[in-house]
Amino acid sequence: MQHPAVPELAHTRTRPIHWVATATAVAAVVALSSVLQPDAATAAQAASPKAEPSRTQAAPPDPASVTFPLDCGPVKALVQKKASGDLDGDGRPETVAAVHCDAPMGTPPDGVYVLTPGSDGEPRVVATLIDPEERRTVTDLSVTDGAVLATYLGYSSADVPSCCPDVEEDAKWRWNNGAFVRSAPSKAHAV
Repeated sequence: MQHPAVPELAHTRTRPIHWVATATAVAAVVALSSVLQPDAATAAQAASPKAEPSRTQAAPPDPASVTFPLDCGPVKALVQKKASGDLDGDGRPETVAAVHCDAPMGTPPDGVYVLTPGSDGEPRVVATLIDPEERRTVTDLSVTDGAVLATYLGYSSADVPSCCPDVEEDAKWRWNNGAFVRSAPSKAHAV
């Protein structure tokens, strides 16, 4: 019995280009599999009555990547001090930054701003605690127990020269009903 003649098919003979194509395809699959990983498996455990929910610790917003509402002209805004902590009780940290224009001479006034991650993940300014127009120089800034604490130098009157602040004050702000509320400052004292 005679078999009909079958033409020789191109893909039945291996050539070096076939091995290169196969190696490239395998490398692509391996690279893709290292990027697309399934979530880690976790064992389900019964929650104990005293167990607290775990929260993912997010990084606080970085003030270096924010455009602050300062008119610095040809110089840049400079973050002088910063502190981070959860100010609104949502489990994610906010950042408080004392910022002034990087002037070549003198002591430019500071602005104190609260930063939070935006919907796109980029930090954004959500509140101004001290406006630079108040002519304050922040000497200490911290976040403690969900409150912003600041110590700053200021002026007893408009007649005091900008070079020589003569008053030191402390201030405290706490998130309350959708806004930062400043508590009564301690008595200002002369510097």
